[in-house]
Amino acid sequence: MNAISPVACATAAPTAPLNAALLAKYDGLRVPRYTSYPTAPHFTAAVGAERYAGWLAELDTAAHTGSLYLHVPFCAKMCWYCGCHTKIVARYAPIAEYLGHLRREIGMVADRISGRLRVRHIHFGGGTPTMMAPDDFESLIALLRERYDVTPDAEIAVEIDPRTLTREMAEALGRAGVNRASLGVQDFDAAVQAAINRIQPQEQTEQALEWLRANGIRHINLDLMYGLPGQSVESVARSAEIALTMTPDRLSVFGYAHVPWMKTHQKKIDESALAGTLGRWEQFAAIAGVLTDAGFQPIGLDHFARPDDELAVQQSEGRLSRNFQGYTTDDAEVLLGFGASSIGALPQGYVQNAVPFDQYAQAVEAGQFPTGKGLTLTADDRLRRDLIVRLMCDLSVDVGAVAEAHGLAAGTFDDDLEAMADLVADGVAVVEGRRVHVPEPARPLMRIVAARFDTYLSTGAGKHSRAV
Repeated sequence: MNAISPVACATAAPTAPLNAALLAKYDGLRVPRYTSYPTAPHFTAAVGAERYAGWLAELDTAAHTGSLYLHVPFCAKMCWYCGCHTKIVARYAPIAEYLGHLRREIGMVADRISGRLRVRHIHFGGGTPTMMAPDDFESLIALLRERYDVTPDAEIAVEIDPRTLTREMAEALGRAGVNRASLGVQDFDAAVQAAINRIQPQEQTEQALEWLRANGIRHINLDLMYGLPGQSVESVARSAEIALTMTPDRLSVFGYAHVPWMKTHQKKIDESALAGTLGRWEQFAAIAGVLTDAGFQPIGLDHFARPDDELAVQQSEGRLSRNFQGYTTDDAEVLLGFGASSIGALPQGYVQNAVPFDQYAQAVEAGQFPTGKGLTLTADDRLRRDLIVRLMCDLSVDVGAVAEAHGLAAGTFDDDLEAMADLVADGVAVVEGRRVHVPEPARPLMRIVAARFDTYLSTGAGKHSRAV
């Protein structure tokens, strides 16, 4: 068996794109982003509040560390590209009411767990979490520290819209111990911003960063997007160059998913201004080229990090993880999700809270867990999850070694490897012995390779995004 270094496969800089015909061939496929396996479309009502309560009661807090995700689904204005579960509000009252439910849910979960769960990661997502009043944010952090054993070195990360961040909120974030901020940028081009209903001058982002850094928040992520209306190879490269002047530690580069049949506000986007498959890849390659030329390491599908950033360090050591927040240094087996639509993971399986705000609120007010659906993991699920995670993180996986680690024969997936002959012929995958890896030019198609290990895909393909 030829042992290909996963580090070498994962850290090489993007080179030439695949040819247009090959991109078009695979872009027609709908495949998951694999932030979990099995993926969310396969969650069912078979896992509800009662089962979640049982899973929490079974947790061994001496054996597991945990992480917390809090979903704050409010924004001041709708960005037309948005695919998140969020609600536009002009008053603070709905936010205050929601935070009351969030606090109660946090306490309910803590009460159900035997002992205080040790927590090393806390992530606030949205929506726009910083729409909270500064005092409310600080009291929420204090509650988490009271009910869970938050370690002194815990990473506390917050997603931020620079358009609404205030100096007072930045000061509150610093006092609360926030040490990582993820700022949405998407694109610095004024015409593109107008086309997506997100006017955000460069100076506004720079001001937000100044406030954050002045309050001790020095670990910075910036989000960029490609495939937006009006973008070009030149414009996205320019946005990446501007982003670098702000000295972030990490950048996420996401492709716009145009699904107006699911997100009706996307109908406001001019489809004729969207790039095709080849154009999208050329835009991504342009951004990646700017970032890697500046010394950033490509991380998996869509992240970039400075070589000394912990994300890049863990990738180089084969320890990088992937969860519902994307690529992460968080390897906790217990992820507790709070808030409407939030997803959690436990050793037994996955749970997702009710998505509609009213259903979430009604359950919490009744003293019940607001679990809407979930999935109980089987032994085969865990095996395939390990294969897919390593492939998505390292672009390489020793299939035989993973099978053996699960107590199975090394040749368990030999038939699957043989069935990859078409991917090998197209240059999308390389199979040597029982190791599979994705060559650098095929990086944007890594989900196609991962999907070959997905036994659920045929029943959920319509709910997934385009492959490129």
